[in-house]
This record gives sequence, C-alpha cells and structure tokens, in this order.
Amino acid sequence: MPPAHVHFNGSVNLPDTETVMREIVSRIPIGPRRVPDGETGERGNWIAFQLHKFLESPFFVPALGADDQSDPYQMLQVRLAAGVEPADVRWPDPGYADAYLDSYATFTRLRREGVIPESVRFQMQYPTPFASISAHVIAEQRESLLGSYSQAIFGDLRRLLARVPPHDAALQWDVAVEFRRLVTGETGSDSRLFDAIVAGLVRCVDQVPGDIPAGMHLCYGDYRHQHFKEPESLALQVSVLNAVTAAASRPVSFVSFTVPQYQRDEGYFTPLTGLTADPDMELNFGLVPNHPADQPPGTTKEQIRLIDAALGGGRAWGICTECGMGRAERDEVPGLLDLHREIVTGR
Repeated sequence: MPPAHVHFNGSVNLPDTETVMREIVSRIPIGPRRVPDGETGERGNWIAFQLHKFLESPFFVPALGADDQSDPYQMLQVRLAAGVEPADVRWPDPGYADAYLDSYATFTRLRREGVIPESVRFQMQYPTPFASISAHVIAEQRESLLGSYSQAIFGDLRRLLARVPPHDAALQWDVAVEFRRLVTGETGSDSRLFDAIVAGLVRCVDQVPGDIPAGMHLCYGDYRHQHFKEPESLALQVSVLNAVTAAASRPVSFVSFTVPQYQRDEGYFTPLTGLTADPDMELNFGLVPNHPADQPPGTTKEQIRLIDAALGGGRAWGICTECGMGRAERDEVPGLLDLHREIVTGR
C-alpha cells in the first residue's frame, strides 16, 4: 500500500502563519489531515524560544563556558542565579498558548473563507519539558528544575486547549533531545535512562484530553540537515513508541519516524515488524528529502516498498520531512511542499 496522506512536523520557513497555511492547502490539495502554523517568528529556532525566556528571568544567569560551538548541538545554557534555590523559581510564561491562539484565529478565518477544508485540524507543537531543561540548563541543576518547569509547560497547554475546541485541535510533542541523550550516552544509555525518558513522554501524552489527537515527532536533530547521530535502524524509535503507548492512559494518535534520505537498507525498516502500538495509530515516515537533488534516483520508491513490506502490506501510512521545514531555505519550501504531493499521488 503506497502512502496515502501527508503530515507536517511543525516549522515551515515562510513569512507568517497565513502564508504557511495557504501554501500547504494549495500545493497539497489531497492528503493533509492537520495544518501547523509554521512556528514562524520567535519560535523559528525551536527551543531557543524558551532559552530567551530563561535569560530574561531574574532567577537565571548565563552559564560560563556553555556556549562552546565546537559541537553544533551544544546549546547556550543557564544556571540559577546566586542565592536562588530551585523552589524559588517562578517560571516565565512559556508563550506557546498566546502564539497558537493568534494562529488559531487565522486558521478559523481561512476556514470560513473556504481556504482550509472543514475536515482539517489545527496542529500545535510543543517541545517536551525535558528538551528545554536538558538542552539549556546546566547538568547538575536539571533534575531539581524539571518538575516545576513541566508544570509551567503543562499549565500553558491547558490554557491553550481550553480555548481551542477539541474538534479543531491536534497536539504534537517534539521528541528530539531525548533521542540525543539515548544515543550519545551523555548521561548514560542504560535502562534507567530509557525508563525515565519513557515516563516523561507518557506524562506529556497524558496531558492531552482523549478527544484531541496527540502525536509524537521522533527526531534525530536537523542542524544544517545533519543528525546528531545517524540512526542505524528504526529499532530505538519503535522501542520508545511501544513503551510509551503501553504505559500511557490514552492512545498516541499519530507519530512521525526519522528516515535518512539516503536510507534504502531493508534492515533499517525491519523493526517495524515489532511495532505493538494500536493498529489505528497514524504512522508517518520522513521520506520527503530535504535535498532532493542529492538523493539517488529510485530511493523514495524503494523506501516505500520496504516500509510497506515491513508493515505487512495492508496498513495505511503517510509521509513527512524528517524534521520541520524551519531550517530549509525559504525559496526551497514551495518545492518541498510540491514533493509531498508528488510522492503521495505518484506523479
């Protein structure tokens, strides 16, 4: 069974929300089930949006030496200011709810105008609390701050979902820093770390009411379209997904998997045979290459064959880019959107 729909992982490097939504629905008239707002403006560099808020807070100061760019994935970090205890911290407004409520107004207007079909939902993306804390707070203070920051993020989410009707909403958790920790061994890669990460993801999924689709974007990073480590197979992604779906109190509605654009090895996709998640879960694979000209001819066709075979040939699935399109050059975005349509339609 070939891919039948498209998914968007969130960011789109276009000028504003209205442009993002119009471009998506005009270039891909079949396939979209949800549209994002593109994470334009200050959200454009993913969790740097939260770092800026940390830096503006009186409770934090920059951590000396934490801005070493020899590792492109080593981000600027903060630490508690002198005399501040973790219990003293009052987190700034995360800002996601306000941004998405502005975008939702655009979404509803475009739907009234007939631009966006009635069946399409408004998709919102949040980084997991673990992501912002783990990336932007010094290691020895992360554990003591994660709980209160999680409550700040979850409170922001509750405020947002109280204002967006369930029949219009979809929520995606971006899971990237978790995979970096698991595959690079920065904090150990034993079962305790895996279990802690799964527990954190379950808490995130369970924050979303059951009548709103909740998804996960399983990501290996996209700095300059390079992964922090090349995944050898889908094994870790499948293991994390299986563990989360087994423990969560509500279903995971949709998921997107990382597939490097060069990957056409059968072994990469074989772990899909061990997928134990609900058969109604929507599966999406990153088959839309960020640099199509660099992909050997026939790769996407072979990837489609291998995924379909691993899924048993009878399960519907969709496509996406590996990450968002926020780091694509702006003039590349229309072509990437067109490529979604071409892959799904076969022409």
